[in-house]
Amino acid sequence: MTLDVQTFRDRVQAALETRPRRVAEAGDRIPAAVLLLVVYRDQEPHLVFAKKTETVPHHKGQFSFPGGLVETFDGSRVETALREAREEIGLDPEAVEVLGILDDVPTATTRFVITPVVGLCAAPPALRPDGREIERVLEVSLRHLRDPAAFREEQWERDGATHPVAFFTCGADVIWGATARILQEFLTTVFGPPEGGPPPAGP
Repeated sequence: MTLDVQTFRDRVQAALETRPRRVAEAGDRIPAAVLLLVVYRDQEPHLVFAKKTETVPHHKGQFSFPGGLVETFDGSRVETALREAREEIGLDPEAVEVLGILDDVPTATTRFVITPVVGLCAAPPALRPDGREIERVLEVSLRHLRDPAAFREEQWERDGATHPVAFFTCGADVIWGATARILQEFLTTVFGPPEGGPPPAGP
């Protein structure tokens, strides 16, 4: 499949604009937003992940999309995602083309409701971890993430019931939890599940 920038942009926008988006009321959960950022390097799309330091309050040492809590001064979830990406990995918001928004994702253990914003950088941006919340930036090619061999799903027990937990393996790095669920939804929404690959993410 040819995935030049314009083809990719058109495909993502068409997929996101033609489907109803699930919106989760925050209730007693904490609203947050993340940026699912696609950057083109060597004419190939890559997704950007941020590895958290061991000193953050939640998800120590795990990979996530850049993002954080919605502040009262944020005008939208898009503004939250771009602001947090600038703070965490030094991304210039002006370099990002927002393509759409995925379904809200409630988390079980940390009690967040996350709004994933899909963004595109057609030219590779300068990225640098802040060193306080983020220790490393990881870029993984879309080609690798769509490979069924990179994906697995385990059944974990929580509160007396079993729940599927998604994992994407990228060499020695593993992306899992809510970030993997968001990634799984993005891949299946835009490209459909590949044969033998990850099933659609659940609600």
